[in-house]
Amino acid sequence: VLDDPDLKDIDPTVLKHCHAAAATCILEAGKQKADISAISTCLEDCKLDKERIEQFCTEYQKNKDALEILLGSIGRAPLHITDVSWRLEYQIKNNQLHKTYQPSYLVTLNVENSDSGLHPDVSFSCTMEQLQDLVGKLKDAAKSLERATQM
Repeated sequence: VLDDPDLKDIDPTVLKHCHAAAATCILEAGKQKADISAISTCLEDCKLDKERIEQFCTEYQKNKDALEILLGSIGRAPLHITDVSWRLEYQIKNNQLHKTYQPSYLVTLNVENSDSGLHPDVSFSCTMEQLQDLVGKLKDAAKSLERATQM
């Protein structure tokens, strides 16, 4: 957006604020499942001219279904890890049949969301060093949380 030649005379800070305001308006309209008349009334209160309101409402109506699907997939609360399982995987050969002898860990996080219950498990593969790094960061997070609750 900042590279658009039609917008080169506008202060970048003002442009960013306008973009944030438009995104907020679109997201709130999608969250509230607002109809066109409610959106038009809101934009009229913001002193937008009739032509821009019509253009905004037309574009919103075109993308409303996709927006609602996207908002529905986000959910209202972050995922909560309920269990962790892992197994050691030992790769002996690669695709070119060269011997590699590389151990890795397959980690599966069982997660749930308070909004809609269970979600598909999150799985990933990592090396010993990556797993140690993850465990270290989790320990740091636990210590930070412990300190914060003692205050």
